[in-house]
Amino acid sequence: MDGLEVLQSWRAAGISMPVLILTARGAWPEKVKGLNAGADDYISKPFHAPEIVARLRALTRRTSGAAHPLLSHKNITLDTVAGKATVDGHSTTLTALELRMLTYFMLRIGRIVSQKELVEHLYNLDDGAVSNTIEVYIARLRKKFGRDFITTVRGLGYRMD
Repeated sequence: MDGLEVLQSWRAAGISMPVLILTARGAWPEKVKGLNAGADDYISKPFHAPEIVARLRALTRRTSGAAHPLLSHKNITLDTVAGKATVDGHSTTLTALELRMLTYFMLRIGRIVSQKELVEHLYNLDDGAVSNTIEVYIARLRKKFGRDFITTVRGLGYRMD
């Protein structure tokens, strides 16, 4: 099966994950075919890596219900493009992993996020993350944003309310 057939079978099966087609086929009829097959975006070669990253961020925001690069919750503002967070208007320094974790939680406000889900979305497969690493980063975010910033839901995971 080629990529479009796989995509069509996913959509027919009700799989709604976001899809970005990256291909050498750049003629407009092929783009239309890809988008009509269920792709959310389509990029043809040649391309630049920063463009792909920007499109993936936009796609993630759209599928999470946040189409704007600025995410706000209570007294926290996160600029997902610049990678900067502020609390009450004051800039807060974040490590790369803290930034990824904060973004993940801000796109899922009110939802329970398990440790397993955090590991799957925050680490590369080669990183070899362990569960207490997640707890360490949760503690760091609580220190920077307040003790009640992320609550522990016993036996299930964490939630940002």
